[in-house]
Amino acid sequence: MTRASQLVNTPLCSSGPTPIASSQVLGWQPLLAEEFRQPPGGTDIPEAWAGHSIALCLAPRPHRIHQVVGDRRYTGLYSKGDISITPADIPASYRADGNDHYFHVQIPAQFLQSVAESAAGLDPSHLELTTEFRVRDPQLEQVLLLLRAELHKGDGWVGQLYVESLANVLAVNLLRDYSATRPRIAAYEGGLGDRTILQISDYVQAHLEQSIKLADLAEVAGMSQFHFSRMFKQSMGITPHQYLLQQRIEQAKQLLKGTKLAIADIALQCGFNSQSHLSKHFRDATGMTPSAYRKN
Repeated sequence: MTRASQLVNTPLCSSGPTPIASSQVLGWQPLLAEEFRQPPGGTDIPEAWAGHSIALCLAPRPHRIHQVVGDRRYTGLYSKGDISITPADIPASYRADGNDHYFHVQIPAQFLQSVAESAAGLDPSHLELTTEFRVRDPQLEQVLLLLRAELHKGDGWVGQLYVESLANVLAVNLLRDYSATRPRIAAYEGGLGDRTILQISDYVQAHLEQSIKLADLAEVAGMSQFHFSRMFKQSMGITPHQYLLQQRIEQAKQLLKGTKLAIADIALQCGFNSQSHLSKHFRDATGMTPSAYRKN
């Protein structure tokens, strides 16, 4: 399972495999997620990529894989659910004897270092992930499948807060289970204080039409993104992404009933990138379209 790009924000190399779906066009940060289908064959990556690589096998039938990562080699079967991990700065090559189908995530080394320092208290200069050719990890697999589902949903920056939350969970899973130095992730109890919750609510209301990032909310709360996500859910019972979407829908309801603005304009004022995006999320939340809600 090959790394398809040298950097998260640069175009794919023309000689490499072409993804059937890529978060590159959606503007995701801080990671790049792509899905590939490849016929039997191989790919050499002579220059090491500067980030960490995680690949989840989606192929319905087991097939034999030949991999070289640095000075380590693996030959064996891959089947649906198997995960491989290639640390940053290690050249690799790969060949599959059968039709391959996999979901691939690239995480910049700088992002993992920042999570290691803020959420786990590790010295980022001594961070080292282990190479894994074929592991089974239900928690890691679930995070990858959630990212894949979001990729195919194609919401772009509307789902950015959710993607950032998943990226932090993915990073912590890697640090906890695949780091040469296993950190102790601090457990915070009690959730956020009332004052912090009100500050977060005010910030969201004031910036609904903008792309609100997890880092923005964590900065308002004065803590790391990972700890903020966990404590917010403890306090509110939903994730920051779910709360933001909820507030955007509520704002849309008020504008639909209280103004004569065009639905396309309401969508933009509420932070959706088009009328169709508003309609989709509005229908999921209320069971009706924005135009039907306005007439009702």
